Amino acid sequence: MKPMGLYIHIPFCNGKCPYCDFYSVTPQCDTVEKYVNALCREIDKADGIYDTVYFGGGTPSLIGADNIAKIMSHILRTENCEVTLECNPSDTGAINSDFDFNKAAQSGINRISMGLQSALNSERAMLGRRGGCEDVERAVSRARNAGIDNISLDLMLGIPGQTAESLKESIRFCKEMKAKHISAYILKIEEGTPFYAKKDILCLPDEDETCDLYLTADKELEKAGYRQYEISNFSYEGFESRHNLKYWRCEEYLGIGASAHSFADGKRFCYERNIDDFINGIPPRNDGEGGEEEEYIMLALRLTEGLIFENFKNRFSHSVPESIIIKANGLKKYGLVNVDEKSISLTVKGFLVSNSVITALL
Repeated sequence: MKPMGLYIHIPFCNGKCPYCDFYSVTPQCDTVEKYVNALCREIDKADGIYDTVYFGGGTPSLIGADNIAKIMSHILRTENCEVTLECNPSDTGAINSDFDFNKAAQSGINRISMGLQSALNSERAMLGRRGGCEDVERAVSRARNAGIDNISLDLMLGIPGQTAESLKESIRFCKEMKAKHISAYILKIEEGTPFYAKKDILCLPDEDETCDLYLTADKELEKAGYRQYEISNFSYEGFESRHNLKYWRCEEYLGIGASAHSFADGKRFCYERNIDDFINGIPPRNDGEGGEEEEYIMLALRLTEGLIFENFKNRFSHSVPESIIIKANGLKKYGLVNVDEKSISLTVKGFLVSNSVITALL
């Protein structure tokens, strides 16, 4: 049996951030217990072996280390499995926090992803983030004291009131925290969120300013020793997110939990965004074919390594269409892509307009 990735969605959140459109609900004691039991049931049914595991949310740390350990006891893992737990530092870093990082580490958690978003408390408050940077510091320290040194911090670009200098301060904070990995996402105003309802009055950077912030992040993170390996992701050498690389390389993964998506045997399927349906055993719906040529190319071009011709040929038994290479050479003169005999990849400038570049190529 070939190992695959496992994504576990924990949909519980104490409060929804105004920009978030992920599926989440307020935790109730009996619901949490039923949901954890349902997760264990579905993991047992899948009967797989996994080389990456990712607890996403929501706020996975909210269910506590005991429940994390219970779920982990049902997961058959390879020896070097990467196991990531998303944490909210305002919960795990609060002075009175009862989250047990030692128990989490003993259960197999070896990577932590925390939602910093900004190192400026004023910007964090604007984003609806509870707590301050002191909570982030405590959470990072507690994870490290438990032996979990692989820490990823999230940054958000293009947020209300953000400047190049405030962004640099956030990057300096990440460096001081000795984070091994940084995810730097441009804020996207999603329909149905509180930010969407007041998008016309938010003090957001304009498109040019947002582009400048992205370029600033790229430059400052590189100076701080972080290598960009994907449009929004940077890491020290060897600390790339192995689980997320599965998504971008069209490798197989199983998603378990309300709203979780999967890709296996050339098919995509997902559970409904309904916690009761999941608890009651409603199976995931079929979302159609996946991993076809166009999707593979689109995802590969998110990576700095780009579309590697040899990998494409090994997967599809023929070369990358010549028409795509011709189009890529046409975009090369604008500084949007790199093209050589081995690959096509987007430049940093190309990443800023990646949707347009990929559309033009395909």
